[in-house]
Amino acid sequence: MTTIRKFCCNDLLRFASVNLDHLTETFNMSFYMTYLARWPDYFHVAEAPGNKVMGYIMGKVEGQGESWHGHVTAVTVASEYRRQQLAKKLMNILEEISDKIDKAYFVDLFVRASNTPAIKMYEKLGYVIYRRVLRYYSGEEDGLDMRKALSRDVEKKSIIPLKRPVTPDELEYD
Repeated sequence: MTTIRKFCCNDLLRFASVNLDHLTETFNMSFYMTYLARWPDYFHVAEAPGNKVMGYIMGKVEGQGESWHGHVTAVTVASEYRRQQLAKKLMNILEEISDKIDKAYFVDLFVRASNTPAIKMYEKLGYVIYRRVLRYYSGEEDGLDMRKALSRDVEKKSIIPLKRPVTPDELEYD
């Protein structure tokens, strides 16, 4: 049976094997610790029996006004646990917190333009491609900014796609 719970400091020592996928962004320990300290409600881990880490999601809430949104910084599932809708369950948790607790207008995420399986999964979850970010990943590969409107965005303004690509220096960061 899978258990999904809030991520804790000890998990930082146990989740390295999940990050081995070449499409998973790996960050330094202080980056994970910052997220855990600032946005603990947005950081969850999925465990198999025996406390084996199956996957995790890490995110935050940011922006101002109608740009107030939940952001998926990372969601990854170990290869042996894929195709069990685990990523969907983790995404649903982050979306629910963004919508019901933080009253965000939308949830966004960035994905490599070449990561077709992930793009298709996000589309099945209701995400749309909002804009292309040129050379987003290491100054080489384009990223796609995908968004899903939440209940506060009644008119779905947040997901109207931009007509032109942007560069990383045009992105808004908090």
